[in-house]
Amino acid sequence: MISEYVLTLSCPDRPGVVAAVSGLLAARGCNITESQQFGDQGAARFFMRVQFTSSLPEDDLRAAFAELAPDLAMDFRLHDLAVKPRVLVMVSKLGHCLNDLLYRVRSGLLDIEIVAVVSNHPDLRPLTQSYGIDYHHLPVTAETKPRQEAEVLTLVEHYRAELVVLARYMQVLSEDLCAKLSGKVINIHHSFLPSFKGAKPYHQAHARGVKLIGATAHYVTADLDEGPIIEQEVARVNHTHSPEDLAAMGRDVECLALARAVRWHAQQRVLLDGHKTIVFPR
Repeated sequence: MISEYVLTLSCPDRPGVVAAVSGLLAARGCNITESQQFGDQGAARFFMRVQFTSSLPEDDLRAAFAELAPDLAMDFRLHDLAVKPRVLVMVSKLGHCLNDLLYRVRSGLLDIEIVAVVSNHPDLRPLTQSYGIDYHHLPVTAETKPRQEAEVLTLVEHYRAELVVLARYMQVLSEDLCAKLSGKVINIHHSFLPSFKGAKPYHQAHARGVKLIGATAHYVTADLDEGPIIEQEVARVNHTHSPEDLAAMGRDVECLALARAVRWHAQQRVLLDGHKTIVFPR
């Protein structure tokens, strides 16, 4: 049986890395179908993504790369593309990003499995359950936050979720939860931050006559909205657009940026490089 795998790796930048990896695959009869690499000169670190087909068991391939890894001081991950990432989505009251993700999954445009939705409000239960997906209402206050986040972690473990997506979840995750889910949480927000904070950012932007609105999808860290950026999307606006127009266009760009970020993460196209990301889009 032929399977398709993705190998992602990072290591100190030095000659021979590509030759070592491709040679290992060739020696085992694997066929490379896609290969991308990047050397970060500032960090002196090399990043690579290789997609290939093979008839060998995954454990045998993993063992072969584990044997090569010490020689290159290499960190690597091997992923079987037939296995859809299990995703838990968190949302508050705004449903546009959740609705977009659910539609893309059902339409075959996004190759993930949404295993559950968690919300601090009950509003989006009918939408979620119309797709046959479990909905968990977990209210949160400053006093109940530690207990609520413990329940979130329990659900992540229960559903064996590999990724958590904050699809306009309007709560700040604690430093402890960010640490426990490091590199496994993607957030989306409008790109007016830090210029227009607080309520009605689109009204604030309209009052200042902005010409571009945008959205940023990023990994979540303890530094609020400052995690490594995966994708950004923008739309040009002008004086004829009302605050409501800006908000509507903002919802569209949020959906686009989040969907791309989730798709690239699911396809193993995003590698962390300190406070930034290396993205190998197709």
